[in-house]
Amino acid sequence: MEHVQSYLVKNIEEFAGFARKRLGDAELAADAVQESLLKALKAADQIRDDEKAKAWFYRILRNTIIDLYRRRDARANRMADITDEFGAAPDSEEERVICGCMERLLPGMAPQYAELIRRVDLNEENPDALAAELGISKKNLNVRLHRARQQLKGRLEENCRVCATHGCLDCHCGE
Repeated sequence: MEHVQSYLVKNIEEFAGFARKRLGDAELAADAVQESLLKALKAADQIRDDEKAKAWFYRILRNTIIDLYRRRDARANRMADITDEFGAAPDSEEERVICGCMERLLPGMAPQYAELIRRVDLNEENPDALAAELGISKKNLNVRLHRARQQLKGRLEENCRVCATHGCLDCHCGE
């Protein structure tokens, strides 16, 4: 296992170049390599043959890059839904205000539900990876996430009253 770890660290620039070529963004590539290294180090005991370590890590890195594209696409789809509903996409300031409003409501929720909302909806973590991390099925995660969103909806209606019911983005409930 130590040999695999040292091999991965020794070849980090090669891996970063691979990711940069596919992502076209040095910072995003660095994030992909870092995320892949974490996954690989957690599972390094699975690799028995040091000769296969390179192909094994590249498979992890490719899957991480694919996940990044999927997250980007999912975010674009959510923004398109908002645009359709409200006639214009929220700018970064509106997103910040919405996320800030949500953050203020999360402490009043069940902690496990607040964590799911924060990680999946606000931080846009990959649900498949989160389900694996939590040791639950994707279906179970979806049920928990649905319950969390229902609880958040209740908190919004309690605290924001009319604006939560009618979908207004001009919310002043935190003030």
